[in-house]
Amino acid sequence: MSESVYKIIELVGSSTTSWEDAANQAIAKASGSLRDLRIAEVKKLDVKIEEGKPARFRTNLRLSFKYQD
Repeated sequence: MSESVYKIIELVGSSTTSWEDAANQAIAKASGSLRDLRIAEVKKLDVKIEEGKPARFRTNLRLSFKYQD
């Protein structure tokens, strides 16, 4: 059985809809250039407010993927 090594990066996704959609946007973008994504951990949620209303949801993620030579 071989051992595995994983790399962890941080991403921030944004959406005008929800924090969940912001996370989905970040993961979708990362999956376009990274292979073997494993875990996404939500580190922080915030929302930009404009004119007293939520305007943009942001989700900060730690994303791990299998490191390959």
